[in-house]
Order: sequence, then C-alpha cells, then structure tokens
Amino acid sequence: MALAINDNNFEELVMGTDAPVLLDFSATWCGPCKALAPVVDEIAEEYQGKAIVGKVDVEESPTLSGKYKIRNVPTVLFIKNGEVKDKSVGAVPKAKLVEKLEALM
Repeated sequence: MALAINDNNFEELVMGTDAPVLLDFSATWCGPCKALAPVVDEIAEEYQGKAIVGKVDVEESPTLSGKYKIRNVPTVLFIKNGEVKDKSVGAVPKAKLVEKLEALM
C-alpha cells in the first residue's frame, strides 16, 4: 500500500530520504486517478524497501500541490535527492511508471 503523503509529513518522508520516490498526486473525484490508484499500490508493494511510493490528495495538501504546480490529476512525480527528475501526467500504464522509477535506482 502506498504511503499517504501530505503537507505535514512530506519533509520527513520524501525530502528526508535518499531512496527514489514515486509520488502520485490525485483527487477522490477523479476517474483516471481511481484507475491509477491500484497500480500505484502494486508498485508500492513491489518496491517496498527499495523506493518510497506515496499518494497525495491535492485537495487535502494544497501547499504541496502548489509547490509542484500540479494542474492536472493524476500527476506522478519521480523524485531523487529532493529534486523532481521526471513526471507523468494522466493515467499511464504500470510499465511506464516502473520504467521511470527504475531510472532513478
């Protein structure tokens, strides 16, 4: 299961790690987000101990959404050492997300 990332725990869980991070920005009302959610959870299970995989609800974390200029959901950011290295917008296949995450390993 992906971690619930929000404005309060972001610094500790994302910025405080040297592991690669996959961060899914989504909303409860978003159909494509609902389709992507189980894929993100699968990746979280498969990469447990190797990467941080988290979900951010854009409505519950407006500061984070603003910081990363999230305009469309779902948007997945790939972060390494506190820096956004890649991103994906829209519901994309699992293989594409895994490929981008693997590039940060």
